[in-house]
Amino acid sequence: MQTTGAFALIDSVRRQGVKHIFGYPGGAILPVYDEIYKFEARGELKHYLVRHEQGAVHAADGYARATGQVGVCVATSGPGATNLVTGIATAQMDSIPLVIITGQVPSYAIGTDAFQETDIWGITLPIVKHSYVIRRAEDIARIMAEAFHIAGTGRPGPVLVDIPKDIAQRVFEYNSEVKIDLPGYKPTVKGHLHQIAAAIALIREAKRPLLYVGGGAVLADAHKEIADLAKRFQLPVTTTLMGKGSYDENNHLSLGMLGMHGTAYANFAVQGCDLLIAVGARFDDRVTGRLDTFAPEAKVIHIDIDPAEVGKNRKPDVPIVGDVKEVLQALLEVTSYEENIQTQDWLTQLDEWKEDYPLEVPKYDNVLSPQQVINEFGKQAPHAYFTTDVGQHQMWAAQLIKTGPRKWISSAGLGTMGYGMPAAMGAKVALPNDQVICISGDASIQMNIQELGTLAQYGINVKVIVVNNRWQGMVRQWQESFYDERYASSNMEVGMPDFVKLAEAFGIKGVKVIDPSDLESAVAEILAYDGPVFADFRVKRDENCYPMVPPGASNAEMVGLPTPKRSRQLKTAPQLATALV
Repeated sequence: MQTTGAFALIDSVRRQGVKHIFGYPGGAILPVYDEIYKFEARGELKHYLVRHEQGAVHAADGYARATGQVGVCVATSGPGATNLVTGIATAQMDSIPLVIITGQVPSYAIGTDAFQETDIWGITLPIVKHSYVIRRAEDIARIMAEAFHIAGTGRPGPVLVDIPKDIAQRVFEYNSEVKIDLPGYKPTVKGHLHQIAAAIALIREAKRPLLYVGGGAVLADAHKEIADLAKRFQLPVTTTLMGKGSYDENNHLSLGMLGMHGTAYANFAVQGCDLLIAVGARFDDRVTGRLDTFAPEAKVIHIDIDPAEVGKNRKPDVPIVGDVKEVLQALLEVTSYEENIQTQDWLTQLDEWKEDYPLEVPKYDNVLSPQQVINEFGKQAPHAYFTTDVGQHQMWAAQLIKTGPRKWISSAGLGTMGYGMPAAMGAKVALPNDQVICISGDASIQMNIQELGTLAQYGINVKVIVVNNRWQGMVRQWQESFYDERYASSNMEVGMPDFVKLAEAFGIKGVKVIDPSDLESAVAEILAYDGPVFADFRVKRDENCYPMVPPGASNAEMVGLPTPKRSRQLKTAPQLATALV
């Protein structure tokens, strides 16, 4: 059929099963937006107009994390495209499948410094999984099919498609039927059977094993296999920030999150284990602390779909490259429930650490603690999808909120402030019948606060919770701890807007909560309200987030631990190992 490049582009997106896209128009992308308008008028697509392009890419990211589908966003050339960069990097660091469509100046003007021209292909080259500049309209169907395939398979990631305006306007003979043929792109899915057998042998020998589960398990939808493996061999489970939700945190085998602000018992377990089973994790510095002290007594099994991650930071004794779900299924198929389990003494030790070093939720007479606020939302909305911004509130939420698969949505690798509210928009658009709650801080929320306009325009029923201590909270904590209390440019009190009035100016319900006695009822009212809510919870200003592994320290050298009920407080990995042999 004879049609335009813009039609071919949007038709190709629709043929991938996409129902929702997020974006912001501009000159170079207008031919594509004209087709979006027509597809939307026919009820074949729904476009959400954000107030800033960064909101579009974060919304597409939240959509992808909540569903496992490829998220899609659209922006124009020049500043429209460059405004996407932070969100693209966020998705790349956390392996989130996105297709990002950018307009470009006409192909004949590329390289002339034309109005709103930037080389977005070159700018984003280090932060995408793959990218295209469309040179021929005849290639559009193939390129779009490849983009979605690459974004959503193997280790997922963002794929950029840049389309010059004249290519979008060109009329050509469009054939929507394409065959994907990428000889150089063949992700390994099946784990090597010899390596799986070697892993089973180590698991059977271990007396102090630990499952260390990262975001790869969430992306592979491997929560059932994680649960089966833990149950079969009675393996304690700790997760990374990205791995939250991959294992039931209410299960007695769960140790919660490990790392810089992980639970004390998870970090002690890492230091004392004799076998570390890393599943879809990359040994990030926020997890390991000082790398040469991380799990020093342990043999390591490392399962990951990306061969570049296996051995990058820690050399494994048994490396297994493959899809996490398929590798664990293969491992489970060749073991049985009659295994000789020898982890009971280890589990008893872990239970003692849980008792000695619990996570605390402080309560004060006249002021809310931030932990109280976050914990109350976790209690009253146990099945909700939670997004966060970045900082102290993110770490408290990771510690206290117990979530299910894909229900924890947070910028981990890049640590992007301003991520939470647009990501919540994307999750709610994808899952309109589920409760979606954004936990933010007063500094983070101001990074993309303009997206209140998008919530208002479309009535996106997200509850935005601002844990307001009038600081850049984590920056202040580090300045207190490591910079002799020199609070350089971290106080947000002067110039802070009245959040309730601001929400109301956008046509959204605003709420302010100050008195601790109002907390329970206020949370219940917020959750019950039929529509978006922007809630300002005024909390204790100088609360610090503990436990904390100081930079350059081992995970056993946490600060801010509660005083244990017993006198035992083992600090180093050799002490832990000796005590447990």
